[in-house]
Amino acid sequence: MESAGAYGGGKAGGAFDPQAFVQKPPVIVRSVCWLFSVIVMGCISAKGWYISKTDGKEYCVYNDDTNACNYGVGISVIAFVASIAFIVGEYLFEQMSSVKTRKHYVLADMGFSAFWAFLYFVGFCYLSNAWGKTENPPMGTANNMQGAIAFCFFSIFAWVACAFFAFQRFRMGADAAFAPAYEVEGAGSPGTFPAYPGAPDPQPAYSDPPFQQQHTGNMDYTAPTY
Repeated sequence: MESAGAYGGGKAGGAFDPQAFVQKPPVIVRSVCWLFSVIVMGCISAKGWYISKTDGKEYCVYNDDTNACNYGVGISVIAFVASIAFIVGEYLFEQMSSVKTRKHYVLADMGFSAFWAFLYFVGFCYLSNAWGKTENPPMGTANNMQGAIAFCFFSIFAWVACAFFAFQRFRMGADAAFAPAYEVEGAGSPGTFPAYPGAPDPQPAYSDPPFQQQHTGNMDYTAPTY
């Protein structure tokens, strides 16, 4: 990741790129969670209740179990709000200069996502069981009820993916923020050091040791005269 900061985020104070933000995997998965929560909530709210002709009371289509409808709508409403909050948090994450604040955000993201994946799993099992016991569902409600069950199932994997991305960030920790500044990639051969900014180009190394005479051919020796 380029310009990686603490816990996998960008350097605090960097320029915001909307296109890069939208293409980030955590943002994409959060948007999917938001969409699935809208579908589950809409399916149950639209066709999940019917009025009995015998007593005039309103009952849940899922085997007349009011708790089943309330549970499906309840976890979806909270998931709807939480998805928006975490998308906003994803934007603010790049602006967090405190490593401790980023850590708290990542832990909250990981814990909430894992817990909500579990709640959607419970919801999937609960609604599937209640629907299996429903003998005579009202006309025109089957598609909505089955759709809510299906998207509860899909939501499990979406929230698990959110927890996985948060866990990856947690593993990164603050290593990127505290990496030594002198570690420069491709800094030259061993034993050499990069020049400081603005320094003149280094002089070429001597091809031969200085002050060393080179003898070529045969040389006559002349005795000194006194």
